Parts: sequence; structure tokens; C-alpha cells
Amino acid sequence: MKVTVEQSKCIAAGQCVFEAAEVFDQREDDGIVELLNDHPPAELHAHVREAASVCPAMAIHVEE
Repeated sequence: MKVTVEQSKCIAAGQCVFEAAEVFDQREDDGIVELLNDHPPAELHAHVREAASVCPAMAIHVEE
């Protein structure tokens, strides 16, 4: 799995962090998504997929 984020689309909702905190974080100053791991381990794949699906800005992209 390869994960990418479009910070320019992010609206700082934080849903990704709630779903997969090992993969996503938010910048301190404005809450915009930060990608911590662009190749997460298999045990996190379901959480990453869910994070992408609940992102209101559709700023998270997952390639299988």
C-alpha cells in the first residue's frame, strides 16, 4: 500500500488521525494533515482505507 495526501485540499477535520494515528498527524499551527508513514504495515491497511473514505475533503489517496 502507498499513501499520499494533498495538503492543499485538507480542511483539518482530523478524521484521519482518529482512524489511523500511526499514519496521520496534524500540523500544530493549522491542523493540516501530515503523513507519517507512506507505506504503512499490513495491520494498518484497513484503518488507512477507512481514513481515506471518511476524509471530507478527499485529500487522502491509497494505492494498493
